[in-house]
Amino acid sequence: MKLLVTGGAGFIGSAVVRQALDKGFEVINLDSLTYAANLENLKGYDDNPKYEFVKADIRDKELMREVISSTRPDAIMHLAAESHVDRSIDGPEDFLVTNIMGTFNLLNAAREYYETLDGDARDGFRFHHISTDEVYGSLGAEGLFTETTPYQPNSPYSASKASSDFLVRAWSETFKLPVVTTNCSNNYGPFQFPEKLIPVVILNALEGRQIPVYGKGENIRDWLYVEDHAEALLVAMQKGVLGETYNIGGNNERRNIDLVTTICSLMDELAPKSHPHADLITYVTDRPGHDMRYAIDASKIERELGWGPNVTVEEGLRQTVQWYLDNEWWWRPLRERGASDRVGLASAKGR
Repeated sequence: MKLLVTGGAGFIGSAVVRQALDKGFEVINLDSLTYAANLENLKGYDDNPKYEFVKADIRDKELMREVISSTRPDAIMHLAAESHVDRSIDGPEDFLVTNIMGTFNLLNAAREYYETLDGDARDGFRFHHISTDEVYGSLGAEGLFTETTPYQPNSPYSASKASSDFLVRAWSETFKLPVVTTNCSNNYGPFQFPEKLIPVVILNALEGRQIPVYGKGENIRDWLYVEDHAEALLVAMQKGVLGETYNIGGNNERRNIDLVTTICSLMDELAPKSHPHADLITYVTDRPGHDMRYAIDASKIERELGWGPNVTVEEGLRQTVQWYLDNEWWWRPLRERGASDRVGLASAKGR
């Protein structure tokens, strides 16, 4: 089976590419190599005869037509997106153009290609759209997001992803494009670009820099190990019922401050210094529109497709901390160009 994976040089996308190649799939990795993409994420896989990299931007509609028609994939897994909430606050336009118009371009190109297929190729083709639980908005102290939770996006990022979800649904209903959609909780693990919370905490702790925590650190997220997520995506791509949505979660809810202190304790154990790493925690002005709690009900994908998370947040955090300690070759060049500066801090303080 030949997969076209958009955003395959990114954090989640590269995990999908690695697992797909390990399972024997043929993979075309389409990525424009924006700041958060890194082909080093696929080191050791780039000489696999079943792997091909295509540098292309989903904002280029003619190029999307050309790539899809020439590579003739059996399925498209669409992960390419601008994804950092802080950056969406400082610069929403890139998120609207990439996440909405880019998805529109892909859907049109996929539809044109699908209409040329017949027989088994037509019956087996699918467009798998990968999205986020942030489209659902914010939960109170209780309850879980289900596949029927109304959309209430609260940031430019989540609004752009909600828009792309609706486009995918419309192309399914109106044009009968065979689609599957998944919405995931917060991912973490190896190769995560060092602007997101967990790598920021690890690397700041390692270098003795302040560890910024928004507000009082009481916001709650459900944490999903990236390798678990990649496995779930491949299951949904192959077994998901056309037109259906599946929520993917880790069953690992944690307050941000508890997550941070856990990482600090792991750093005390694995990279000890003269003082506890938790001393570096600094509370900073909260970012605008910061959702209080996300939590996924992943029972549908477990019940219908047989997938469930394998890695607890305690296991995953230990593995992740150790990976960053062991792989300075990967993160040091990114760190040196300022990749860990959390741009939303300026927004929170100045607007």
